Amino acid sequence: MSVTDDRAPHTVPGISVAVIGTGSIGQDLVSKIRRSAVLDCALVAGRDPESAGLRRAAGLGCPTSADGIGAILTAPRPFDVVFDATSARAHAEHRRLLRSFDTLLIDLTPSKIGQMVVPTVTGVHAPPEGDVSLISCGGQASVPVAHALAERFDVRCFEVVSTVASSVAGRATRLNLDEYVATTQQALTAFTGVGDTKAILNISPAVPPATFRTTVHALAPGADPGAVRAVVDEAAARVREFAPGYRVRGCEVRGELIVVTLEVTADSEVLPAYAGNLDLIDAAAVLVAEQHAVRLAPAARQGVSR
Repeated sequence: MSVTDDRAPHTVPGISVAVIGTGSIGQDLVSKIRRSAVLDCALVAGRDPESAGLRRAAGLGCPTSADGIGAILTAPRPFDVVFDATSARAHAEHRRLLRSFDTLLIDLTPSKIGQMVVPTVTGVHAPPEGDVSLISCGGQASVPVAHALAERFDVRCFEVVSTVASSVAGRATRLNLDEYVATTQQALTAFTGVGDTKAILNISPAVPPATFRTTVHALAPGADPGAVRAVVDEAAARVREFAPGYRVRGCEVRGELIVVTLEVTADSEVLPAYAGNLDLIDAAAVLVAEQHAVRLAPAARQGVSR
């Protein structure tokens, strides 16, 4: 599914992307963008000139700025794609400011704004410009399995519980807890058709850090255990096409209750293995950008101004 390449970075002239946010998500995005065959990291913008994220991006040869969204707005030409790895509140303002730009804005915050995308459920086709929502890390982990279960079985309700390590739950994550819950629940309902949904996020202080896990509970009378396992394994295999650390660690049917435990380890040059939540949402975001780049590539090769 991905067009990323682990060899030396390649770019298609004109397919320019910018990253707003220099925390763990932003740093991993820069790494994944540089591995892509069709994306050119043209700017990394933050607000702290001394941040580790800006220093790392500069060391990789990416243009950087500490002017935040201002650097995006004053760039010589609009970027083809802007990744927003800040906060839900900041994203709403970024969207307002970029609305008149010919730019695809990919939102990695739980803002509930824009077209929701879960690659194995919706595909990765984004609108030519506007706003794409990656929902939340828990949403990216749970929706593929929940959607598959709801398509096959008579599911009455879903509860999704995600656990992330405290060391990768930064300030923005903690500020976004309410938005995380609301946006994940909205996605579960939208992609399964089940109205009774609940999302919970646990931030674990465990040492060593806890690997990212999401448990999907579904109430589904009459579900056959063998059929459930087959559906879950197929859904997980599709996610592994772009996020190889995505694994089913448990799948049980207890009467009417289905319990599926998913674990994600990071496949990243930047993130620790236990930060699979960040790796998963970043991998999905890059897929969307790559599909957009493929669509724009003919115009770029012809030197057509967008």
